[in-house]
Amino acid sequence: MTAYTKQLFEFIQQNHLNAVQLLFQCSTHSVAEAAQAVGATAEDFVKNICMIAPNGGLIVAIVKGEDRASPQKIGKLLGIPTPRLATPEEILALSGYPCGGTPSFGYSAVFLVDERVLEKDIVYTGGGDENALVRVSPAELLKANGGKAANIRKE
Repeated sequence: MTAYTKQLFEFIQQNHLNAVQLLFQCSTHSVAEAAQAVGATAEDFVKNICMIAPNGGLIVAIVKGEDRASPQKIGKLLGIPTPRLATPEEILALSGYPCGGTPSFGYSAVFLVDERVLEKDIVYTGGGDENALVRVSPAELLKANGGKAANIRKE
């Protein structure tokens, strides 16, 4: 267990979340790698697309594995100019987790969950580092991050 996965494990425990952290010997950085690791399909995964608001704050757009987030929709939804994608260095500095393992909760950010994510019973998300995942229901994910559900995907 790395410092990142331990930090997320402790957040899950302290907040009594109904979520299971899974650790692997192989990379789960990409949706394809993660799907292979757990024996699931891309439709069972969510991606955490980290963006930077004009004020420097972190926005996390959570979309299904096969979807893409729309910065324009997110800007309009939040009433701000279009946010930009975060760099790996910014993701680590603002979330406390490395790019490729960033979870859908456990740090301070504006969390937006695409409505299509809520169609699933269970999803897999980043587990703290590139070799970990979290299995969680979308309802529990929203509870954990205090996010808002909206249509934020590119059409």
